[in-house]
Amino acid sequence: MNISLRDPNVVMKLSRLGSFHQSKLSFLRSFLKEFKDWDYKRDLFELNEHGYGTAVYSFKKKNRVYSLICFANELDENERSDRVIATKWDAAFTLFDGVPKKQDIERLKNEVPKQEFGRLSYKELTLSRANKSVRVFNHVVECLSEGKQPDNDLITSVGYLYRTTAVYGSGKFGLADRFRIKDREEIYGPFRLEMMLVYLVRQFTFDQVNHVAKNKNPKKAVSLDINICKSLGIGNSTGLGMAPFIVNHPTLLNNWISAREISLKKIREIKTISEKDKNLFLECLKKSIKNITSWNTESEYQINKIKSLLKDLNEFILYLDNDFNFEQDYAFNELYLHLEKEYCEECIEYVVSMMMEPYDDITSPLIKEMSSEEEKYFNIPTERTVEDLKLILEKKYPDILTIDFTKDENNLNFWFISKNKEEPRLANRFDEVGAELEQPLAIARDIKKLYELLSVTKNSWSIAKFLSTNNELRHVVRRAFIVEKFPYSEIQDNTIGQKIMPIDMLRLKLSFFGALKFDPRSDKWLRICMFQGAPLPEQLKNYDEHWVYN
Repeated sequence: MNISLRDPNVVMKLSRLGSFHQSKLSFLRSFLKEFKDWDYKRDLFELNEHGYGTAVYSFKKKNRVYSLICFANELDENERSDRVIATKWDAAFTLFDGVPKKQDIERLKNEVPKQEFGRLSYKELTLSRANKSVRVFNHVVECLSEGKQPDNDLITSVGYLYRTTAVYGSGKFGLADRFRIKDREEIYGPFRLEMMLVYLVRQFTFDQVNHVAKNKNPKKAVSLDINICKSLGIGNSTGLGMAPFIVNHPTLLNNWISAREISLKKIREIKTISEKDKNLFLECLKKSIKNITSWNTESEYQINKIKSLLKDLNEFILYLDNDFNFEQDYAFNELYLHLEKEYCEECIEYVVSMMMEPYDDITSPLIKEMSSEEEKYFNIPTERTVEDLKLILEKKYPDILTIDFTKDENNLNFWFISKNKEEPRLANRFDEVGAELEQPLAIARDIKKLYELLSVTKNSWSIAKFLSTNNELRHVVRRAFIVEKFPYSEIQDNTIGQKIMPIDMLRLKLSFFGALKFDPRSDKWLRICMFQGAPLPEQLKNYDEHWVYN
């Protein structure tokens, strides 16, 4: 049986993309799999009794070493902020290429805590900062220092001791450019070094809290239970800064989505499902329910999505237990068709992620295809004709071409860069000034404008001739030729319309990171947790790849 890939005009709608969940393709899970055979070590741990100072952690294999350098700083309560305008944090980190010498650590001690205002070098690969969840951190210190473990309800409700507020890489602020390291096999997967940084930061938070508790009461203190450590991840606060990334990296976005879609296609094409694969799928699906029932948020929008997901999943599991026959040919295809017919988008995409769990042989090769060299596809084929381009738009953007951008609700917002932090923002063009500074992120509107101009231009004109008088549309001409080759490279939705939920764009990217328990704080920023339930570094060599459901 040959199953078609899913239609990009369905998959690439924001409501569908905003329903994606982590899977075997997610970057933090592929990172753990890649680095499970590396040697982990805590190389330096020089913190004072209050937990301030320097620590170094490393992964080593043969002659390759990656070292996380941590700087824990004293912070006044009124200085702690997760907002992008913050200038001080509880801790700052950099991932160093190799083994740092004493002079490296001294140099970085003056630069890393400054973050964007510091000066980094090609020896530093990633940069981050994080703040404590003060309530949880202090509670854990207090309990451990008295010889007891912390309150499980509080630990479960928050899920982390620290949350990062940014993780940078690929040449930012002097960090190593990607071209220096992109050919290293261990980092072929996207964001692999950023995942390493976050994972090692998680371990630092456990070591720091144990250290502070021990110094508070040396005779009585105990260490944080290893199972509690595993249940904790690293929190993250993410705002609109992440949203334009998926617009500005079309071939990378395509490769992420394509890996997911090809996985689904191949799984649906399996004629006979083995008993082992069926049981693993059902086990992961049923165990995963606890991730949903422990998903805490105050967002009414997200609460409704969780309720809908839980209701649909419970009904779906009942259907699998009582009515579905896994022994029929192409059982996963039948299962998928039933999902599309009966359940919400959130449930459909949740189960799609779950279907991948038994099929390492399908997902592993695709993970290596999820990076992209964007510049290879930057050139516009100017010898092509207006007729060619018009046909591409009609085939690849059918829904977008029906949007009426003369209506205010379809042209309501504009994207701009804030002056203070050079971060993306979204504003109402009819209520706020600054629309003349709009960033080229209104792809749907500009595609429609391009199509209207092409419709009154001679079909025989070359693209070179067309652009000579319409240069302001060069960015979408380029995108159209990209989407011709890469069908999942474009969000098939209006990113400036009244109905836009910017957090759908954030959630799309974070699902590929491997985030759990999305907690929207508005329609423009959210909190998530990463590596919650993941094995600790000492456990990596023999860990369960399906840990996320245990």
